[in-house]
Amino acid sequence: MNLVLRLAAAAVVLAPIQGAIAQETAPVVAEQAYSGPVVYRAEVVAEYPHDAAAFTQGLLWHEGALFESTGRVGQSVIRQLDLETGEAVREMAIPPSQFGEGLAEWNGELISLTWRDGAIHRWDADTLEPLATRDGYPLDGWGLTTSREGLIHSDGSATLRVLDPESYDVLRSIEVTMNDRPLRRLNELEMIDGLVFANIWETAYIVAIDPADGRVERLIDLTDLVASVPVTGRDAVLNGIAWDAEKRRLFVTGKLWPKLFEIALVETDAQVR
Repeated sequence: MNLVLRLAAAAVVLAPIQGAIAQETAPVVAEQAYSGPVVYRAEVVAEYPHDAAAFTQGLLWHEGALFESTGRVGQSVIRQLDLETGEAVREMAIPPSQFGEGLAEWNGELISLTWRDGAIHRWDADTLEPLATRDGYPLDGWGLTTSREGLIHSDGSATLRVLDPESYDVLRSIEVTMNDRPLRRLNELEMIDGLVFANIWETAYIVAIDPADGRVERLIDLTDLVASVPVTGRDAVLNGIAWDAEKRRLFVTGKLWPKLFEIALVETDAQVR
């Protein structure tokens, strides 16, 4: 039996298709053709160690190296990681009063958000030396990624914003919908083959969004992978997507997870109604 994926506001519910007819005299209604996102499951290709104390906010693959930004006041850092060991090759602290968030690359610089501190930081991608800080930014910072238009920013709502990478001015807004309904809690972002992949905070799902119109084109079900990770606590959620475009490798991890996974996506016949 196919499965129906139902995603509403903050919760995702997996339920079997219900085919019961209320009464024998009920009229027969033709089933509408499915027009929702294609649903995928994740197949683990490889596992790597990950710092179980890292409150992962942003994950990024850049020029053969893995970068990560972490959160929590007094613990937030930007760092380059050794994929095989999970150890930090180099690391820079975000100011201790700030809560670090998403991470993106632009022209050899790393750009990192803060949650509600109004600060956006720029770092040299080779050395992680700080280059500049913009204070007083008016939006919450959640996720950040790079597109041909500029930076794409999330703030936990159903709206993504394309930002000028120098001034951070909003160039346009993208209202994200799945089956014509707003999809909120968009968190960490990664641009992959023209689609914006986004973690849905506090769920085991990633969505792939067409930035042209905000429509969710794919939904990735990571329920089994999340269940396999030995973590406790409600904060230890799936968060972190990195794409190695050269070798076409997709990596995911979570906050306070002891593992980072390379995954392959396998299409299913599940549907989102």
